[in-house]
Amino acid sequence: MDKITLYITESYNELMNKVTWPTWAMLQSSTILVMVASVILALIIFVMDLFSKQVLTFIYDLNS
Repeated sequence: MDKITLYITESYNELMNKVTWPTWAMLQSSTILVMVASVILALIIFVMDLFSKQVLTFIYDLNS
């Protein structure tokens, strides 16, 4: 039980005194960056999906 208490105490101390937390402005800019990157990646995957669908439809139509 002493080990658990020591772990919790040290974890709390590290989170409160050693961790550098971002400011509100940094957090907002990082969030916007992640959202924009996610939309761009989703659009790239969407285009790749449409392209592969067209290629596979073309290949399957050749066998008909």
